[in-house]
Amino acid sequence: MSSSPPAFSSRFEPRYVEDPYPLYERLRHESPVHFSEQLHLWVVSRYEDIKAVVLNPDDFLSANAFRNPVPPAPEVLAVLAEGYPQVPALVDDDPPNHTRMRVIVNKALAPHRLSAMEARVSAIATELLDGFAHEGKADLVERLGYPLPARVVGAIMGLPDSDVTRLKQWTEDLVVMSAGNAPVERQVECARGLVSIQKYLAEHIAARRRAPTDDLISALIEARYEDTPPLSDVELISLISMLHFAGHETTANLLGNLLVWVLRAPERLRELREEPGRIPRAIEETLRLDAPVQGMMRTTRRRVTLGGVEVPEGARLLVLYASGNRDETVFHAPGEGVLRRPDVGKHLGFGMGIHYCIGAPLARMEVRLAMELLLKRLPGLRLAPGEAVRYLPNFLHRGPRQLLVEWDPA
Repeated sequence: MSSSPPAFSSRFEPRYVEDPYPLYERLRHESPVHFSEQLHLWVVSRYEDIKAVVLNPDDFLSANAFRNPVPPAPEVLAVLAEGYPQVPALVDDDPPNHTRMRVIVNKALAPHRLSAMEARVSAIATELLDGFAHEGKADLVERLGYPLPARVVGAIMGLPDSDVTRLKQWTEDLVVMSAGNAPVERQVECARGLVSIQKYLAEHIAARRRAPTDDLISALIEARYEDTPPLSDVELISLISMLHFAGHETTANLLGNLLVWVLRAPERLRELREEPGRIPRAIEETLRLDAPVQGMMRTTRRRVTLGGVEVPEGARLLVLYASGNRDETVFHAPGEGVLRRPDVGKHLGFGMGIHYCIGAPLARMEVRLAMELLLKRLPGLRLAPGEAVRYLPNFLHRGPRQLLVEWDPA
């Protein structure tokens, strides 16, 4: 490795939360496989090295992918112990159990279930937009970005709309917990929220076991993989929690990042308004340019050589998808948003390999429908004067905390 770039713990500093990409560029150029003394993990920042990791699940394990680099305080662990144990669920699991869960979720999330949701997604987005389209200004994160995916994922799971606020709070609690840099008192509060939601989900699972309905929770209970046992309550709680978080937080951040990118370039906004068929390409370029999930953790099963650097057995790795998406050796003008980019399909915005995001089709559909409605219903849509976008203070999840906009109400 060459001279050390800035200590990676500086990722928590506000300037790196708001714009981490100059730091990622330095990592790629100066120390592409970099050991962070502060976080006690290896940071992998070049596209080809990232591919080498995520396409080799035998040597780079996903177990404990959600383990925070900053260990929780004893007070936090004590609260979490009051709930259900955390067990692996897809993203933080490895074959053969990952294969079992992936097959079960694929059966439960069959294409017919997703295609049947399109009208429901459109109806929810329309209802939300009806609530503020006449106002001429709004925080799109608060009024659309968060409630839309929260209600959609709740509808798929069969959870009542009346619980959306409660579930949103749980998502926020999990974001705070995963960041690991909040005061201990706040982490304890969030841990209580997580335990509360575990018990909430346990109640819904018990209800579906007594009387199955046509929803995702019932489908997960009933799905089987070969001759393996059905999912236990503990497995279902972890799996449903993960699917809810991914289906809510990631989609909200993707929509927010897309809106920031589009609204900062009026000509791009005009092009999408005139040719809404280009919205899917704008979504893909946003996934490359400003990924809602910046990276993911892996652990080495054995000693490996990665990018010419020897990494020991049992080492923790952070593979920076968001850095690989801006690798100059792969993408032309990687720091620029290009609506007609020919190589956008190479992006890592939804991961790659056996852990490719299982909810990617649903997220793309939600964001596409939301953008179509916004461009159709809000003429003159623009950032509010003086709006300075501020991002979530989180290690791995990137999206605007709020997005103040204006338009010309009818």
